[in-house]
Amino acid sequence: MFAISLIGALLLFCGVVYMARAAIYRGRMSDPQPNADDTADVTLEPRRQGTRFLGVKGNRAGLLMIAVGALLLLLPMLLATPES
Repeated sequence: MFAISLIGALLLFCGVVYMARAAIYRGRMSDPQPNADDTADVTLEPRRQGTRFLGVKGNRAGLLMIAVGALLLLLPMLLATPES
């Protein structure tokens, strides 16, 4: 049962890292051609990224890894027989 819990924890961790990596590396983090006259918006964030990167469609693999990992973490508790 320890191996199942370990695999579940690993899948959960990998799912979180996968989703974080996908959110960080999606889009450019700086202006490709900065304009010296434009000082109104000096930021490292993309201009038109929106919140689509937080949606389910782009994060399916990470969410699946997290769900399977959570299930594997809960499986030993669900299969344990109460001692009398």
